[in-house]
Amino acid sequence: MKYALIGCGRISPNHIVAAQKNGLDIVALCDLKRENIEDKVKKFDLSCDIKTYTNYIEMLQEERPELVAIATESGKHAEIVLKCMDYGCNLIIEKPIALSIEDADKIIEKANQLHLKVCACHQNRFNKSIQKIREALEKNRFGKMFYGTAHVRWCRDREYYDRASWRGTWEQDGGALMNQCIHNIDLLRWMMGDEVEEVVGMTDRLHHNYIEAEDLGIALIKFKNGSYGIVEGTTNVYPKNLEETLYLFGEKGTVKAGGQSVNVIEEWRFSDMLDDPEEIKQEFHENPPNVYGYGHTPLYADVIDAIKNDRKPYVDAEAGKKALELVLAIYKSSYEQSIVKLPLDSCATIDFKGKCN
Repeated sequence: MKYALIGCGRISPNHIVAAQKNGLDIVALCDLKRENIEDKVKKFDLSCDIKTYTNYIEMLQEERPELVAIATESGKHAEIVLKCMDYGCNLIIEKPIALSIEDADKIIEKANQLHLKVCACHQNRFNKSIQKIREALEKNRFGKMFYGTAHVRWCRDREYYDRASWRGTWEQDGGALMNQCIHNIDLLRWMMGDEVEEVVGMTDRLHHNYIEAEDLGIALIKFKNGSYGIVEGTTNVYPKNLEETLYLFGEKGTVKAGGQSVNVIEEWRFSDMLDDPEEIKQEFHENPPNVYGYGHTPLYADVIDAIKNDRKPYVDAEAGKKALELVLAIYKSSYEQSIVKLPLDSCATIDFKGKCN
């Protein structure tokens, strides 16, 4: 299967490794900065036959890849995705899928019209720990779900933002919730029943006065099934990343996943006593080298299978929209100082440009 990558920055190594491990035919890399492309070609010992481009439309015209991954700045995702679809490409889109509800809807609608597969790259759903928790949920081991909490306590310093001027802007990114916390927000919504009734959020910029968006976000979520969720995310932790954790509390079960990117089951308590908690904690204890974890490779495998067997990807565009929608709802609640009802008909990060946190 012919594969191309658009965007060769910070996250691109995970995509290249996933493509290689899944046997994809990497035909092209594209980035506005040729030095980024050359770095990846050298680092991953890629074939000299791989074409390199600084213009993605030219790449699409000449290479006609069947599968394209988008790993550019977030504000460019929708434009590039929609153009790729014009060339018949199936897509893996780095988070967030877009920065507006309208653009997410356009992606979903066009993919359906053209019968193309679109995957939102929320790779943590494929963590062994998360898959084990999801299995317990689907077997109703928790019983009635009461509430869940998602915490991201990370550090992002001045150097991080200086390396890419789009980071922390409303036009191309968003703040801690949209960039650093959206994976865990995706997991919380997925685990707690997906359908949200209302959101109350508060955001602030406490430390990073050189960016536009927030470096702290806190939210209370009410789900339509009667359960609740809490989100707490920040990039202000000193001096380095502390944790990303997900707690789930039900009538008959309590689970905590932690570690760098929820790769570790730290608590496993169920009334049915079907398994040994200590054995579970020992078995589901991965230690990835960074916060991106190991999920890209199985995510790619799933997308390839979805294309071959004409089914929806495990994490489809609708899932990407739901994660985006929840972050936007928190922003909207914070800036309007009100309870926000879902679903959102329209909302975008750019709506909050120039407004105080």
